[in-house]
Amino acid sequence: MRAAGQEDDVRLTDHPRRCPGLIGRDTELAALRAALAEHRLVTVTGAAGVGKSGLALAAVARPQDGPWQAVVRVRWHDGVPAGPWALAARIARALDPATGGYGRSGTPDLAAAMRSLTGGELLLLLDDVDPVHGDCTRLAQSLLTSLPTLRILVTARRALGLGSEHVLRLAPLATDTPPEGLSPAAELLQALAVGRGRAVTADRRAVDRVCALVEGVPLALELAAAQLEDSTPSRLVARLEGGQCWLTDPGPRTIRRHRSVRASLGSVHALCEPAVRKVWRRLGVFAGTFTERAAAFVCESADLAPDDVPPALAELTSIGVLERQGEAGAVREPRYRLSRAARDFGTERLEAAGESVAARDRHARHCRSVAAVAETLWNTGLQQQAVQLVHDEHADLTGLVDRAARHRDHPETALETVLHLWFWWAAHNRGEEGAGRLLALLPLLPADSPLAARGQWLAGWLAAGRDPATARRLLDLAWPAAVLAGDDALVGRIAHAHGTLAWRRRDLTAAAEYFRQAADTIPAHAPGGPGPMVSLAALAVVQTRTAPALAARTARRALGQQTGGHDTWGTALAHYARALVDHRAGHTARARQRARRALTFLDARLDAPQANAALRGLLVHLDQNAPGRPGRPVCLPSPRVQVRGEEDGAPRGEERGEGQGAPRGGAR
Repeated sequence: MRAAGQEDDVRLTDHPRRCPGLIGRDTELAALRAALAEHRLVTVTGAAGVGKSGLALAAVARPQDGPWQAVVRVRWHDGVPAGPWALAARIARALDPATGGYGRSGTPDLAAAMRSLTGGELLLLLDDVDPVHGDCTRLAQSLLTSLPTLRILVTARRALGLGSEHVLRLAPLATDTPPEGLSPAAELLQALAVGRGRAVTADRRAVDRVCALVEGVPLALELAAAQLEDSTPSRLVARLEGGQCWLTDPGPRTIRRHRSVRASLGSVHALCEPAVRKVWRRLGVFAGTFTERAAAFVCESADLAPDDVPPALAELTSIGVLERQGEAGAVREPRYRLSRAARDFGTERLEAAGESVAARDRHARHCRSVAAVAETLWNTGLQQQAVQLVHDEHADLTGLVDRAARHRDHPETALETVLHLWFWWAAHNRGEEGAGRLLALLPLLPADSPLAARGQWLAGWLAAGRDPATARRLLDLAWPAAVLAGDDALVGRIAHAHGTLAWRRRDLTAAAEYFRQAADTIPAHAPGGPGPMVSLAALAVVQTRTAPALAARTARRALGQQTGGHDTWGTALAHYARALVDHRAGHTARARQRARRALTFLDARLDAPQANAALRGLLVHLDQNAPGRPGRPVCLPSPRVQVRGEEDGAPRGEERGEGQGAPRGGAR
């Protein structure tokens, strides 16, 4: 039903078109129909393009779907009615053309117009009300009061905020692929592609990747399907890796903001206050999740105070631009995440505003600060919290390093960040990754950078397991600078790295000497790398091969260090050495008990895959060998290589990178 001459921004119908079945929305559709049967005001909320209107239309498409006898749909397009009374007048004129929707008093009487439409219950579908959100809130409240049989269904990016309102939050389609079949997002993409005459079933992996990149948003999947008319899923993946705002459908579309991802987000952006827009675009520098404090630091500027950020985060969360992770009142600080499309859009707006350099600079300083805090947590005994912090910030920490390597953007800040995270690379079997990042950053440093020697040492230590020749070269470069600077901690850690190299080539005498020198040289509380406890524990492991009694004393000495109670990683390695001593002495039961106790202690306090694997490997070995037999010794845990059972010494495949004999350059 529509009055002649009605404005284009209001569309009404008492019989909405029958909607096809929604893919992947069976649960949400059932929940919406149940809510409409129970509540008079129901609002479907969600991010732009998530399919709110389609779900609402499907829920009311059949007369038997609810107790109402007529449905009136109002949808806003590009115009914006001027105030609630103008809005009411437009709807009233459409419902009752004979009187123009005006009562005896000469004012719009929408309630009377609705009463004349049907004697039974009526459902008013207010679709896409974001441009007139405040007006619709007041209108809905008035109508619900004056019409007891009226039900209202609203679709909007945020709820109306009325007390009687039931809110159904619509999320994007799931992209996780089940063991059999397709994910809901992939099923929708394939159906849309087939509808355009393009079958994509042969390229299953690329289809799944497309769905993951657009994060299951139905509008983005529809636009992606349009691209498949002239492209392949693999080529589409390559383009989407760089962003998705360019996604568009060249065909005709009734709703202008649905013609591209950029237009869809632009319509959301246009309704935001200036301060909220600033926060949105500056948050585009985050690659992963972030806290409110991080957002306030990165977004702060002369025209935006830190106090302006929390309300902006709340607003962006309410309209679906941000996702808030963590429950209210939880112990951990809540974290926020920009959807990938919203981040791409924010980055574009940041570039257009000329604020990219300043925002990236503050983001780089934030990442360095996070890494420094994580190292401090590690060194003060809060190692589990340190690892959790790196997990939470991993995307941004590695993103900073990648950006520095590709674009020479803040290379020294990026290198400092990597150096602070030495424990992450060493204790988590990520040595190859850490060495690769350091080797990419080191050539970008100024020739006189004081960070170079520290970077060379850490890269050399992390590379010791896979590339001994490169490790030796880097350590030889770092040693003179460490000696000239009088940096005892760095000199000792270079010795520790040489001890790892000697262990790898089965030179037990050299390995023991290097680890002893490291333990004697590294100050007890020196930041920037492992403390003397780790070197003593490593020495004890080496001594289990040559002098078991001495190994037991060395392990006890390691556990007696001032930092012993703080260093779960070093403690696990020392207990590992003591278990090896017991085993070699024929005390298999005691060795098993000690190893199990150490493993329980480790599991309760730290996610350290390498130390965990060493202890588990020892337990397996103890279970497979008779008491008193020498068995197959387990390798000393190193930053790269996990525990293995081999013949006496390091795995033979690791030996070929370096000849026998003493290191050429070690700590002198």
